Amino acid sequence: MKSCCFIGHRHINITADLKERLEEMIIDLINNHNVANFLFGSNSEFNTLCHKIVTKLKESYSNIIRIVYTCASETCTYEREKQEETYSILLKKTIHLLGFEEEREYRTKYTAGKASYVKRNQAMINDSDYCVFYYDEKYEPELRKYSKNSIGYYQPNSGTKLAYNYAKSKRKIIYNIKNLLKI
Repeated sequence: MKSCCFIGHRHINITADLKERLEEMIIDLINNHNVANFLFGSNSEFNTLCHKIVTKLKESYSNIIRIVYTCASETCTYEREKQEETYSILLKKTIHLLGFEEEREYRTKYTAGKASYVKRNQAMINDSDYCVFYYDEKYEPELRKYSKNSIGYYQPNSGTKLAYNYAKSKRKIIYNIKNLLKI
């Protein structure tokens, strides 16, 4: 079984064309490229959209496994595992409260610091055969203050851009869905 990760900008324009093309691409990955493991990060509309599509397709492709990679601040707790176990017993079927079959922790999850999402995305890319991006080369994140009390601002790097360049450096098979959309 092969793996595919999804990485995209925090805010995107979700259109019918985007949904349709993503679903076609995911079905192609399943049927023609032996992909069954789908890796998800968090904090982006693109990621949420991909998760919804994969979850819908899970009804037809029961072998699909949804795997979440979390940053230190997003860690799923043991409490959730106990709740899933309780609901599973009560409903007599396996329940996944967060909509994932598995959570993976990467090596530097708790030591990566403020930009732990960068390390998380790199771990997802390392574990993937295919990378599906929503990457707009013109996209720039909002300006940020240097510190709480600063009057100066700076232009931060896009996490998606960092991940895209990392995937290219690792010679991963990359699909940038943004480039396939009708304008």
